[in-house]
Amino acid sequence: MPPIPPVTKALMLICTALFCLEFFTPLSLWFALWPVGSGRFAPWQLLSYAFLHSGTMHLFFNMFGLWMFGSELERLWGQKRYLQFLLAGALSAAVVQLVFNYVTNSPVPTVGASGALFALLLAFGMLFPNRTIMPLFPPIPMKAKTFVMVFGGLELLLGLAGSSGVAHFAHLGGMLGGWLIIRYWRGQSPFGAGRHR
Repeated sequence: MPPIPPVTKALMLICTALFCLEFFTPLSLWFALWPVGSGRFAPWQLLSYAFLHSGTMHLFFNMFGLWMFGSELERLWGQKRYLQFLLAGALSAAVVQLVFNYVTNSPVPTVGASGALFALLLAFGMLFPNRTIMPLFPPIPMKAKTFVMVFGGLELLLGLAGSSGVAHFAHLGGMLGGWLIIRYWRGQSPFGAGRHR
């Protein structure tokens, strides 16, 4: 197994350290993504929420996905572009979740790197569509493009089905942000031509 590249490793360590620190300090009071009308919302939460996690399995699956998809994308893109992509995924996930909370009048804060992770998942499917992967759930080998379509469809269905304690629309928002920034890099609509780098 190749070594974990530096940005991915740093993010995994930061998320794990903050998860441990949460046992001693209520970080979520200041750094979770609180709904705008809650009285606890602050601008930095648009990014800080992605470093916090609500439980051991939440942390494990997000860090596993970050390692599984992020490591190869970081090696492909380099550290700067990789960070730009993660930032786009996390911010777009936050914006979509804030809109969802406003529309549904939800008082629940959001935490987790899942939005950025779903952006990575989308990018992996776009760049390596025919790569066979073996997800943890379900443990069935499938092509990356199929994996993306299956999980994107599930997130939409589960989100429309109602509250389940999971920020399904934040996941979809992360995929949207990932798709948009890849289109931007390629100079494709809705951004026009001439931006391919």
